[in-house]
Amino acid sequence: MSDMVNLKINGMPVSAPKGATILEAARTLGIEIPTLCYLKEINAIGACRICVVEVKGARTLVASCVYPVSEGMEVSTSSQLVLKSRKLTLELILSTHHRQCLSCVRSGNCELQKLCKDFRVDDEGRFDGHNPEYPVDDTAVHMKRDDNKCILCRRCVAACSRWQNVSVIGPNDRGFNTHIGCAFDEDLGNVACVSCGQCIVVCPTGAIYEKDETDKVWAALADPTKHVIVQTAPSIRVTLGECFDFPVGTNVQGKMVAALRRLGFDGVFDTDFSADLTIMEEAHEFVERVKEGGTLPMITSCSPGWVKFCEHKYPEFIPNLSTCKSPQQMFGAIAKSWYAEKMGIDKKDIFVASVMPCTAKKFEVGRDAEEQYGVADVDVALTTREISRMINRAGIHFAELPDEAFDAPLNDSTGAAVIFGTTGGVMEAALRTAVDELTGEDLESVDYEEVRGTQGIKETTYHVAGMDVSVAVASGLQNAARLLDAVKSGEKSYHFIEIMGCPGGCINGGGQPVQPASVRNFVDLKAVRAAALYSADKNMPLRKSHESPLMKKLYAEYLSKPGSHKAHELLHTHYKKRARF
Repeated sequence: MSDMVNLKINGMPVSAPKGATILEAARTLGIEIPTLCYLKEINAIGACRICVVEVKGARTLVASCVYPVSEGMEVSTSSQLVLKSRKLTLELILSTHHRQCLSCVRSGNCELQKLCKDFRVDDEGRFDGHNPEYPVDDTAVHMKRDDNKCILCRRCVAACSRWQNVSVIGPNDRGFNTHIGCAFDEDLGNVACVSCGQCIVVCPTGAIYEKDETDKVWAALADPTKHVIVQTAPSIRVTLGECFDFPVGTNVQGKMVAALRRLGFDGVFDTDFSADLTIMEEAHEFVERVKEGGTLPMITSCSPGWVKFCEHKYPEFIPNLSTCKSPQQMFGAIAKSWYAEKMGIDKKDIFVASVMPCTAKKFEVGRDAEEQYGVADVDVALTTREISRMINRAGIHFAELPDEAFDAPLNDSTGAAVIFGTTGGVMEAALRTAVDELTGEDLESVDYEEVRGTQGIKETTYHVAGMDVSVAVASGLQNAARLLDAVKSGEKSYHFIEIMGCPGGCINGGGQPVQPASVRNFVDLKAVRAAALYSADKNMPLRKSHESPLMKKLYAEYLSKPGSHKAHELLHTHYKKRARF
């Protein structure tokens, strides 16, 4: 019995797998059926009715995102009836939408805006009338929600519940008054939101967006008393280009550095430096726990969204968290100590901005124990999107820039650092150092491919120094919850666990460039972006953090050794139990 179904779409014959939808079958012919609510794997509800098509013999138009193909089916995706229906639906959506497109953060990258342009929907619609008015919720540290621009597609609800297992938002009220919010319309800042930002990157409009802090950076750059430096996370080099129409996965590191230098920063540095530093501390901490009977499994602490999730929902695992600060925070700590001393600058006069893939980094900069003597390690955390807006505002032609190198001294790094940006990367980087330390050997093989890949949970066991070391990797908080539940029940036992809050890791973070559903549904963003990081790692002259000359110099001059009193003072932190809801 054949597993393929034969049908016609717009008169063209096509074969599609059984169970495929009309939307998927049409894409194989190069036909893109528009959608607003559909998102592959998490939101197939057929609610927006933008994707309707005409099926011969059917009594009504059908939603192509959920309607399966069948043998002999004849479909029209652009008949007069279909086009008229889609335009009518867009007019109805706009009738309750705040049309502030000129100043909207998503202008030019809004799925609703594009469809209205394609279907020539007038700005002043025939269905305009009374609309509910909703206050903008700006109570969360990292984002704002404007229900006046919401189209009730429920993508954000699906991301929060199905990807992240957080479930702090959903539809409230009914009928004309339906809106998205927290239970009992509680402010987002008062619930167990983990600041991951996955709701932002799936929103088709400007209803959800990060808190823009670029004005703080502009002000610092204009202040002659401030020494303003910027750090860029490992993943930014392979995602920033998307904001300037480069293909997904293009490594634009050189142009990124050039752009930041032209913005006026006094130093353009690489967070890869402090990713190596994180491994020096974290690998030492892991080895120490293994040798001295410390709390196992040790769980990585680089992802602030995951850490906050743990504090809210799995506080019993707080002792398992590595005490290491994230690379973002370690960078700030070193910048305002060792770097400040070398440069002869008062640490209070140093302003550290970071460019991060993650909206939870905005929360992290304000956490307890992320400072030294009353001075915050990092002053502002910007998303990839925010820095792209600064570059555009400054009139910098990104694509025309030459490739330039990071500034010294916080520039040297290894391949282990660059793969921090993808799920499994922190684990692999840590293993490259921890295994060498446990065996006392300089191993030539550095590719721990068993922990690579974008699947939600990966696990393996390595035989190291006469013992079996079991490790696991999870990305996306739903997968994290599954893994931790298995550990709690005794079903699974590990020595070391890496968890990243966002599916696929930082390359798919909530602060990364927003791609429309037409891309997200058919391009594996996680895999393409991750491949670019592994390519960069492969081409690095040094691929183990402990081989970095800068690490050797930093410890020799300042920190003494991994796990030293000075290292703990600057580079380690603590956590606390938070309310579950």
